Amino acid sequence: MQTAFTAAQLADPETAASHAEIRKCVHCGFCTATCPTYVLLGDERDSPRGRIELIKAMLEDGGPPPKEAVTHVDRCLSCLACVTACPSGVDYAQLIDHGRAHIEAHYRRPWPERMLRAAIPAVLARPGRLRTALALGRLARPLEPVLEALRLHRLAAMLRLVPKPAPAVRPQASSPAEGASRGRVVLLQGCVEPAMAPSIREAAIRLINRAGFEVVLAQGEGCCGALSEHLGRAEEARDFAAANVRAWTRAGPFDAIVTTAAGCGTTLKAYGHRLPNDAEAAQAAALARDVLEFIGEVGLPPVTRPGALSVAYHAPCSLQHGQRIKAGPAALLAQAGFEVREIPEGHLCCGSAGVYNILQPELAGRLRARKAANIARTGAAVVAAGNVGCIAQIAPAVSAPVIHPVELLDWATGGPKPPGLNASDRAPQDSAPQVRAPQIGA
Repeated sequence: MQTAFTAAQLADPETAASHAEIRKCVHCGFCTATCPTYVLLGDERDSPRGRIELIKAMLEDGGPPPKEAVTHVDRCLSCLACVTACPSGVDYAQLIDHGRAHIEAHYRRPWPERMLRAAIPAVLARPGRLRTALALGRLARPLEPVLEALRLHRLAAMLRLVPKPAPAVRPQASSPAEGASRGRVVLLQGCVEPAMAPSIREAAIRLINRAGFEVVLAQGEGCCGALSEHLGRAEEARDFAAANVRAWTRAGPFDAIVTTAAGCGTTLKAYGHRLPNDAEAAQAAALARDVLEFIGEVGLPPVTRPGALSVAYHAPCSLQHGQRIKAGPAALLAQAGFEVREIPEGHLCCGSAGVYNILQPELAGRLRARKAANIARTGAAVVAAGNVGCIAQIAPAVSAPVIHPVELLDWATGGPKPPGLNASDRAPQDSAPQVRAPQIGA
C-alpha cells in the first residue's frame, strides 16, 4: 500500500512503525473472511484492510479525523484474527492501537461517550471500585428491560455482564510449592478477574503450587494496561506497564510472570514495545506466560480424578490470535480426562474484546448469539474459556456452566470442584447447552 507521510511525520517513531506496517498490506483480502465485523456487516470499511486505509488517511492528514473514520475504527474488536490470516505479516495491532491513540488525542467525542470512556478505566482497573459497582449492578439488574426500552443499550449491556456474587478471597502474598521446589513465579493479580471470578486465581495458585512452583503476588502491581489501550489512552497504558515492571523487579527474580486472563497476557508480551529501551520491560515481556501455556511447558500435575465431562473449548482471541497459542489448552484438558469438543467458527470473536461489549453492545450481542449457537451445536456439558471477559460475555447466553480451563485442570489434579459445577455432580456428556435468546441491542 502506498503512503504519503512527510519526513517530519516519519521522525516520530510510532508513525514510522505504522508506516512500515501499512506498506506491507497488499489488499489481498484474506483478512476479510476472518474479521467478525466484516462477516456481520459486509462493509469494506469494517474490514482490516478498510480500516488500514482509514488509519493511513488519519495519520497522513493529522489533526481531527472525520466522524465516519472514527465510527469504523471504533467497531474493530482488536481480536487480531486478521493477523493470523495475513500472508504479508502486517502487524495490525500496531496500526489499530496507533489509530485509537490518534483519535483519543485529536477527536472530541460527545460528552456521554467521554464520560463513559473515562469511567471504564477509573472503575474496571481498580478492584475495590469494581466490587462496589458490581454490588450496585446486582441491585439494578431488574431495570435491564427498562433500560433497553429507553434505548440505553450500553447501560443494559453492563448490567447483563454482572455475575452472581462470589465470596471474597484474601490471598496470601506467597504460596509455597508442593514437594520439591522447581522455581518461583509471580502471578498477575489483575483487576477485573479478582472482583468478578476470584475462584480462577485460587485455582491457578493451587495448580501451579502442585506443579512444584512457589507463587508470589507482587505488591504495587496494578492493571496490565489493556483497558486503557483499548480506549486509545496510550500514555495511561504505558504508566500501568511501567508500574508493573517496577513491582516485579522489586519482588523478583522469577522464572515466569503468569496471567490467568488471556487479554492481559497479550498486553504483557508487548511490554517491550510499549516501553522501548527499557531492559526490564523487555525481560518482563519475555517471561510473560498465560497460565495454560505455563502448565503446558512445565507439565500437568498427576491427574487424580479424570474429568469425564464433555467440554466445548472456547479459545479467546487474545490467546489464539494475539499470542498464537492454539492447540495447547485443549490438549491439557484432554490430558486431564475431559472430552474436548471443537466449537464451529472458533476463530470468530465472542464479542467481549476488552470493553467492546460495553461500547458496541449491538454488534457484541450479535457475535455472542452466534457464538452461543455454535456452542450449542457441540452438545458439550461445560464451556471452558480462558479469559474472564469471554466468560462474562458468553455465560448469559448459554445454560451450560462457563468455566476457566485452569479450574477444570485444578479439579482434575486434586483441587475442589469449580463453583460453576457445584449445582450437580459430573454432568452427562450428551447434555447439550441451550441457547438463550439475546435481546435486541444485547
